[in-house]
Amino acid sequence: MDMKVLNQILGIAFEKRVSDVHFEVDNSPFFRGRGQLIRSKLPKLTPRDTEFIATTIMEQNNRQLPEDLKELDASYALPSGGRFRVSIFRQRGHLGIVMRVIPPQIGSFQELNLPPVLGEIVQAPNGLILVTGPTGNGKSTTLASMLHFMNETFNYNIITIEEPIEFLFTSSRSCIIQREVGLDTEGFGSALKAALRMDPDAIMVGELRDLETIDACIKAAETGHLVLSTLHTQGAVSTINRLIGYFPPDSQEVMRQRLADILVATVSLRLIKDRTGERILPVVEVMRTTTTIQACIREGRLDEIESHIEKGRAQYNMQTLDQHLIHLCQKNVISFEDAKRLTRSMDLERKLMFTS
Repeated sequence: MDMKVLNQILGIAFEKRVSDVHFEVDNSPFFRGRGQLIRSKLPKLTPRDTEFIATTIMEQNNRQLPEDLKELDASYALPSGGRFRVSIFRQRGHLGIVMRVIPPQIGSFQELNLPPVLGEIVQAPNGLILVTGPTGNGKSTTLASMLHFMNETFNYNIITIEEPIEFLFTSSRSCIIQREVGLDTEGFGSALKAALRMDPDAIMVGELRDLETIDACIKAAETGHLVLSTLHTQGAVSTINRLIGYFPPDSQEVMRQRLADILVATVSLRLIKDRTGERILPVVEVMRTTTTIQACIREGRLDEIESHIEKGRAQYNMQTLDQHLIHLCQKNVISFEDAKRLTRSMDLERKLMFTS
């Protein structure tokens, strides 16, 4: 493996619009395309190959490869401009690398098949907006699209704190400052404290990973800023439970009150193939914190939230995951079999028949 071969492999991945490239010892490189993992016909990789790839990535980030590395996040850019989010890890004593292709352009809500209500959500003057979902289901792309909308619409000072920086923004109507953990700042906590002294209108934090970051984001939202971030949860209820669960039991009651006051919306994503198998589409749950949902959060009645989301579709443009799945089935965009595999409920078929 050398620089030319590495960049050729990544260049092909970028041109073919695959989502990920896997480099692991004793395996040929794998590509993930249209949701399927495909083994390439390239030679099997040696420990020296993966160490070369990891070292090359770290050098581009002006960092050394730690001898005791267990896992690490970084980014990589091709000379042609293609960008990748990188996860370097150790497995069976050897280095492995997974590189996620970052789309060259930030898509609009329409281009990404995202609900237009996201444009209404980001107009909140302050509070907390969370984009959630499993890994690889479009959280970063959706968050970038929301920031792009803000950049083109508002005269804001937007500060992003990421590990690593994924999408590169060019300031338009807004001024966008992008800071990378490990390169521009020591950590999310210190970067958030600094951000509050940088005249922000909106702050984007790449991921809520720990109690310190969560608490700092909540405080920023409470002090009049709009904060956007991501969380690895499946929907609105699990998101609220996860956030409250980070705090000690004796402070969870207070946290429910604080969260009810500042939570603007949760946007929860899953990806699904269309009937042709050619396109991957987002299935989106949207919860907006109405006064009724605020009361549910304050009083711990989280099991009632999904029904309020369903009822709020017409007035607030909210929707559950099942409502979106049913809509896509009725439009003949996806198959019922694929919808059943994605739903978390046991009665999707009954709901589909009832709404037909």
